[in-house]
Amino acid sequence: MRKLDTKSRALIIRLLVEGNSIRATSRIADVSKNTVTKLLEDAGKACAAYHDENVKGVEAKHVQADEIWSFCYAKAKNVEGAKAAPADAGDIWTWTAMDRDSKLIISYTIGDRSGATAREFMFDLASRVATRIQLTTDGHGAYLKAVTDAFSGDVDYAMLIKHYGNPTGTKGHERKYSAAECTGATKEAIFGNPIMEDVGTSHIERQNLTMRMGMRRFTRLTNAFSKKAENHAYAVALHFMHYNFVRTHKTLRMTPAMAAGLCESPWEVEDIVKLVEKAEDAAPKKRGPYKKKDISK
Repeated sequence: MRKLDTKSRALIIRLLVEGNSIRATSRIADVSKNTVTKLLEDAGKACAAYHDENVKGVEAKHVQADEIWSFCYAKAKNVEGAKAAPADAGDIWTWTAMDRDSKLIISYTIGDRSGATAREFMFDLASRVATRIQLTTDGHGAYLKAVTDAFSGDVDYAMLIKHYGNPTGTKGHERKYSAAECTGATKEAIFGNPIMEDVGTSHIERQNLTMRMGMRRFTRLTNAFSKKAENHAYAVALHFMHYNFVRTHKTLRMTPAMAAGLCESPWEVEDIVKLVEKAEDAAPKKRGPYKKKDISK
């Protein structure tokens, strides 16, 4: 694979974070699909490492958390009949925590929807905030023990429990793909002293839409779903890096990272490319073929 220049790499990353698929990106950028996938892998690793090292000590007041569904290779109900399905095929859940005020994605975790993943997610969130927060989640039961263990009571925690009726569609296919109608919601204080007027998940649910629009593999009813769990994780890491540091939020008129005090100016996509190039320079170089010395001279 030929090494791309910074301009070409920046173009590919721009296409990926704006919701284009791997194949569409390869056609527009006039590079092979393998080239796009390799850059996604390198950028994803670099972005995940940067987030892990630098999104810390966040002074947030109100944090909203949620989990969004996707799948790898095949939906869980279809894995058994899928041909040559990998071990990690099936449903994938991306857990996200957002600072309501700065819109910063503080923490994210990729896994299943179990209590173990919830616990990993909440411990990561707790390690990244510098102040006592008011936390709101939906009514998913896995949050209860996870929040208790991660924060040891040093949090004001409430749940927003939504109540659903029947699907909104009227015909068979419409009912199959239509969301159930939300008939109401209940705010429930779990522990601490949450301000009930501030209990809500609207901002993090809007972020779920941003994810589905910005990552083609999250779009429903397409064949662009993730084929490998690793590439799914790389795409998520790249998306959140771009969202936090590059993309200007229209309401804030700055990036979430700027609003949270993590940087003073917005990044460019080329700055993400620099992270990739820095990681490449730090990686050990491959040794060339062994050449025997000519000792006859």
